[in-house]
Amino acid sequence: MIENIKWLGHGSFVIEGPPIIYIDPWRVVKQVFHPDVILISHEHYDHFSVADISKIRGPETRIISNETIAAQLDGVTVLRPWQSITVERASIKAVPAYSLNSLQHPKEAGGLGFVISLNLYDIYYAGDTQIIPEMERIQPDIAILPIDDNGTLTVEQAAQVVRKMRPRWVIPSNWGTTTEGASSMDAKTLQELVRDYAKVIIPEQTR
Repeated sequence: MIENIKWLGHGSFVIEGPPIIYIDPWRVVKQVFHPDVILISHEHYDHFSVADISKIRGPETRIISNETIAAQLDGVTVLRPWQSITVERASIKAVPAYSLNSLQHPKEAGGLGFVISLNLYDIYYAGDTQIIPEMERIQPDIAILPIDDNGTLTVEQAAQVVRKMRPRWVIPSNWGTTTEGASSMDAKTLQELVRDYAKVIIPEQTR
């Protein structure tokens, strides 16, 4: 399953199912095949881009997000935290994503992460979040965690999450995009910090 998850840069990923699932498409290129699902975690520009959604959205594509996104984009299916929806072979559960001590991602903004269950694997896309109590309920096989410390996790905090959750694989997100943000060095630091607990995949960017 891990080989079916492609990093598109920053917090943007595609899971090559079936079904084909895009998460927070940003700066993507137009594709021949439309995704079955687009998941949007929250409204910040680098995670919610109407222009990028328009590039890949097809007539049958389901867009799943929160009420804030639904107010700005037609045809959105709203999930609240801990609600689930099934699309073909995938079960998609919305989970909370927020900051405890940052104004970047307040809880009341309704940001989401997602647990995607597909082919007997649970994939946790954390969204833009810090360490929050709700993580105690999540035990994924694959964890996609932000490491940019922009109202999200530091590398050290991401390592704490990994030690607690014990996923088999970890993919860092929110890095390699800007000179001010997290870098490949941060991703490698995470790899070193959790090498006894999980395998950190540092993917090459795919567009």
